[in-house]
Amino acid sequence: MATVPAPDTPSIQRSRSSNSDLKEKKLDDDPSVYVANDLEENQIKSSDDRTSRFRPFILGALALVILGWWISATVLEATRHRWIVQTLFAWFFILIIAFRFIPNSVVTKPIGAVWIPCVQKPWYTLPYRSRLAIGWLCLLAIIFGSAFGFDLPEGTEYADRVISISGLFVFQFGFWLTSKHRSIVPWPTVIVGLFLQQAIALFVLKSGAGFSIFRWVATLAADFLGQAEAGGVFFFDQETWDKHWFFVGVLSSIIFFIAFVQMMYYLGVMQWVIGKFAWFFFKIMNVSGAEAVVAAASPWVGQGESACLVKPYVDLMTESELHVTMTSGFSTIAGSVLVAYMSLGVPPETLVTSSVMSIPASIAISKVRIPETEEPVTRGNVSIDRGEETKKNAPANALHAFSQGAVFGLIVAGQILTNVLTVLALVAMINGLLTWIGRGFGINALTLQLVIGYLFYPVTFFLGVPRSEILTVSRLFATKLVANEFAAYLELSALQRAGAISARAYTIASYGLCGFANLGSLGIQIGVLGALGPSKGRVIARIALSAMICGFLSTLQTAGIV
Repeated sequence: MATVPAPDTPSIQRSRSSNSDLKEKKLDDDPSVYVANDLEENQIKSSDDRTSRFRPFILGALALVILGWWISATVLEATRHRWIVQTLFAWFFILIIAFRFIPNSVVTKPIGAVWIPCVQKPWYTLPYRSRLAIGWLCLLAIIFGSAFGFDLPEGTEYADRVISISGLFVFQFGFWLTSKHRSIVPWPTVIVGLFLQQAIALFVLKSGAGFSIFRWVATLAADFLGQAEAGGVFFFDQETWDKHWFFVGVLSSIIFFIAFVQMMYYLGVMQWVIGKFAWFFFKIMNVSGAEAVVAAASPWVGQGESACLVKPYVDLMTESELHVTMTSGFSTIAGSVLVAYMSLGVPPETLVTSSVMSIPASIAISKVRIPETEEPVTRGNVSIDRGEETKKNAPANALHAFSQGAVFGLIVAGQILTNVLTVLALVAMINGLLTWIGRGFGINALTLQLVIGYLFYPVTFFLGVPRSEILTVSRLFATKLVANEFAAYLELSALQRAGAISARAYTIASYGLCGFANLGSLGIQIGVLGALGPSKGRVIARIALSAMICGFLSTLQTAGIV
């Protein structure tokens, strides 16, 4: 008599599996299935045809509306004063629509006919060392021209500017000395980045148009992220939202922003933006499109949100790209916190200028610290498959994409919350241990802030801070690094109200504090990038501290230049 197998034996499981396979095979062999699939494909094609047929008319009407808005806004007295920003805003979108139908060769051919024979070919016929020497000379010219070509403000001497210039060279030498691959540092990228940092400072600080443009962008970003208030107030209340709690305000903005970016990916907007940035920065700085987008977006949307702009590419980033991504996040602040810092009395031009200047500086510094040894997939051109998993779970429409992004935003927000909580708790534990040890030596308040404040003394000296205020400013920098920039700005505001800090020291401190480089943000960066690129978790954790230090010194370098 044959034994009957138990219900859960492998033979029964194999039988069930084979039956399931047979059913699937029969289903696949059913002609009606193929007919249904063909009908579905034909419906999609016909829908696409109808959409493409009306697209020129829709886009043309949209361009006319934008043109009409620009004319009206320029004529009306109430909005005439902002004509520069309005013109850039309107014609940017009009040209985007126009060049969907006008071939790029209309512009590129005439430019190329002049640029290639007159500039590009003669330039690249020069030896590499000669081109490098010319680049260094141009950089030195703009550095010394900026330092000694303008009138001295009150309370400043040329000796102070000499110290600041010396600090700039000391910083660069320190980055090179600690470089992971000193022999392959991309010096053209470094020279262009430092040159752009100086040029942006001149454009924003010495040009009213430049400052108006960058302040408008910062305000726009802050207003956009502020729209998360509607959702936050719905779940909590207005009083709770007005307290600016991290859990309520910042995490709500991150979830909303990630959902919006996911929808932009579905519509193809983000791919277009990354592609343009890839081409531009490849030409001038020889960096990839992904790291260029993150660096350029960091001052406006913040360190967590900027990394989400390149979500599909994080898992494919090289170590150097990840370092640039993190450094740029640490070296700037977000548009969403501009209002909070302005309420403390920090001049808005300080916040805007410092963040914008730190874009090329963070790229240059990061490329010295960890040069590129691989070939980034987004260098020069973004042609990348978003992965099989993305294809399987492709959203049905823009609203579905927004919903998927919101769910992913919740995951990222959870990782940020847990990392920030644990990092700050770790700092508190270390401070408690140091205080206990310090009492044995008669020191009642031995903390990380105190130790780092003294360590930063020589660094602060090279920024050109008045001698009597070096320790005061260095302790502000230590507070920023260990706690956060908000706590440091509170201390700086109190010093200013008490008249305990000079105008020069205040200016240097306000620029040097303008960045997210602190131990709490270290947790945010690890949490965000770890969620976006799980396979790069070990690399991210290994280079996070290096990126934080580079971002911190990038803002100090900006302070010295200004």
